[in-house]
Amino acid sequence: MGLTLAKIEELAPDQGSLAAAKKLLKPSSWPTIAEDRAGLIWGECQGSGATPYRISVTEADAGYKCSCPSRKFPCKHSLALMWMRVEGKVEFQERPVPEWVNDWLARRRGPSAASPAATPEKPKASISAIEEIEAEADPKAEARAAAARERNRLERETSITNGLDELDIWLADQTDAGLAAFPAKASAVCRVMAQRLFDAKAAGLALRVDTMPSRLFALPDAERPMAAIRELGMLHLLAEAYRRQNDLSEPMRHDIRQLVGWNVTREALLEDKQALRVSGTWRVWAVRSEVQPDKLRRIETWLQGDDRQAVLIEYVPVSTGASSSGYSLGDAFEAELVFYPASVALRALIANQLTGAEPSDAPLALPEQNLAAAYGLYEDALIEKPWLQEYPMMFRGARLRRSGDAFYLHDGEISLPVARSQSTVSWPLLQFETIDGAALWDGSELTLCWSETALGRWTA
Repeated sequence: MGLTLAKIEELAPDQGSLAAAKKLLKPSSWPTIAEDRAGLIWGECQGSGATPYRISVTEADAGYKCSCPSRKFPCKHSLALMWMRVEGKVEFQERPVPEWVNDWLARRRGPSAASPAATPEKPKASISAIEEIEAEADPKAEARAAAARERNRLERETSITNGLDELDIWLADQTDAGLAAFPAKASAVCRVMAQRLFDAKAAGLALRVDTMPSRLFALPDAERPMAAIRELGMLHLLAEAYRRQNDLSEPMRHDIRQLVGWNVTREALLEDKQALRVSGTWRVWAVRSEVQPDKLRRIETWLQGDDRQAVLIEYVPVSTGASSSGYSLGDAFEAELVFYPASVALRALIANQLTGAEPSDAPLALPEQNLAAAYGLYEDALIEKPWLQEYPMMFRGARLRRSGDAFYLHDGEISLPVARSQSTVSWPLLQFETIDGAALWDGSELTLCWSETALGRWTA
């Protein structure tokens, strides 16, 4: 073995990287830690997103590769994997070398390119210094930091309240001017209001206002005024709910604060003993990606568990080039998910992934319910969460029908309009007498994602 603690100190770009690596030495952060018994080790480390980072290390020459976006080389994940290897406290299971490790090995240009030596000018990082820093924790400094955080929170509350007052005036102005003409000027007026809400630190509401024109323009001209009324009405509802949040139940209070822009960090959620946790086998049935106006890509991965639906949501900078979560349709994996507090708990993150994601050809295990029953569950959820957006619907025995250019999913009791954007891709489903499947319903359109047909699987 060529790795030693001294070698890790030599490779570390700075003291901070070593300190960050030390925090990753917990095996619970690593769904996968493996080796090939020939000097190659690799692992998957759970970061802030849904998809773990993938790290490969060659022990002989300390070559490394990590999929994280860090600009430090080696990053904290690579250092942590080497560190765990040297300490020997974590078992590296012998496994076949995965394809992503082989890909990296094939592209390597050699040890000199992968493991640069430390330069004499570089400050030497020290593992022992980390322990000294931790031992010198200052209670007064922690108290000052806590007071500063509370002061910042109160200032942000005041700023958001002022932003909501501006939103009220803006909504009244749009109503007074007449909503029939609103769609034509939506881009200009929404951009101004969105910027005011960003300035007021209500990022969630700001993004909702900023993206409103694109939602309106996706509809036919005749439907846009009514859609605008619904959009503006929802903004009024959210603003009023935020002002009265202390009168709401705790799950609804979490809902409204997250919608306005307060975030629950990954660390806080994992430490929340009251948070809902569900373990089991999860199946990927939909993966979606879209670029937001704030230059972040929102990546959704919808999962089906034994008796529960969940969605993993990642936000990654567009500049990184990442466009998917790393999971593919049909993948199955075992994991413990922890759900964000909400009146209708859907969004979750992976607390502990027990197995890697493996593709599966098995049919999706859909519940024994028709489309009308699935819609009934949506109505129940809407009662619990009036600002509910997209909701997963699982159904059996439905049929796709066409009327002119419009498509509907029908089961004898109910017909739901299919998203116009799916008119082409869903055409093959017209030939089947019945289909079973999974879809997302946003209150006005159904987006088909997965279907089990007599000829096999169909996915959007």
